[in-house]
Formats: sequence, C-alpha cells, structure tokens
Amino acid sequence: MPVTIIDDQEVIIGFYPKKLIPALGLQVQVDLVGKTSWLAEKYVTMIGATIRAIAELSPEHLHKSLPWREHWSLRDLFMHVLSFPELAWWSHQCGSMSTEDMRATDRRLKDVQTAPAMIAYGEGVRQNILEFLQSNNVVAFDRVVPAHYGGEVTVLELLSLILSHSTHHLKQAYWFIDHELHVTLTNPATAEDLEGIVTPAALF
Repeated sequence: MPVTIIDDQEVIIGFYPKKLIPALGLQVQVDLVGKTSWLAEKYVTMIGATIRAIAELSPEHLHKSLPWREHWSLRDLFMHVLSFPELAWWSHQCGSMSTEDMRATDRRLKDVQTAPAMIAYGEGVRQNILEFLQSNNVVAFDRVVPAHYGGEVTVLELLSLILSHSTHHLKQAYWFIDHELHVTLTNPATAEDLEGIVTPAALF
C-alpha cells in the first residue's frame, strides 16, 4: 500500500486524490464525468479480454496455484479482476467499497468455479458497468463513497482507480499463462487496447 509522508507530519495512506492534491500543491483537477465514454470503452475491452482468456483455458489451468499469492489459483485472480469492477459499480447503490464488501463478494462468488460460470458472471459485470456509464446519471457518478482504494472518492473516481487495478492483475494473469502454463492465448488484449490505463511498470 502506498504511503505519502509530508514534512514528517502528515501521513496519507493509500492513493487518496482528495487529500494528495491539496497536500502536495498539485495544480490538477479531477473531472471524470467527461471521461465516461472512455471508461466504458476501456471496461468493455478489459473485461472482454479477461473473458476471452478464461474461455481458452482448461479447468486444470484455471485451478493452478499462483506462486506469488498463497491459497490463490488463476481462477481466483480472474475473479478478482472481474469482481472489483462490480464492487466499484455497485458502490453507487450500497455506498461503499470496503474490505467487508470485498469479503462478502468473495463469499457470494465462491461457487463460481467453472469457465462458463465465470464468463457469465463477467458478461453481467460488463453489461452493468456499460449501462451505468451510459446512463448520464450525474448524481450517481458524483456520489462520494468510502473505499478501500482511494479513500473518500466519487463513484466515477473509484471506477477509474479499479480499472487500473484490474488491468494490472489481468497483465499478471497474462504473465502467469505465458511463463508458468506455457499457453499462448490467441486473442489477448494489446498495448493499444489498454492504452491510457495507468498500471505499474513492474507486475509484482
């Protein structure tokens, strides 16, 4: 988790734009309402790429353990990629994206184990986010929610943060499929597909 310490006095935990911008004197303005079309396009692309990857893998592949995360399989990583966008979207209704919300989602999705079930879930998430971002519901877009990622953020800010988060994990999944499973996907997302989505340069 990133931590910003200013003058050995102020500590800002996590990526918290509403605190970081004034604390660091940044001359930037966060306005995502005009980016809803871009967000919708990138979510459709990222989730679509995740669904395509799942469809190409065998049950044995999906349940391979990850070397960097104890007790997680590739299936768990893919469900993480898909469920965090759902949580960010649903925050406009439930009012938060907390660690308890995450745990409750993990429990709700624990029986989604097969590729067809994962794909159906992902398609539902993609459709809900697309409809929401096309709704022009500015009140919902601007609702401020407490989130494990970002602190106090608007729903649109949260969706933007989680797009980067999920894309980062999709890239990790690609690395694992290529280097550990030795599977070559026929239609992965390209750099052009994911252009503009900010992710760390290093995967781990």
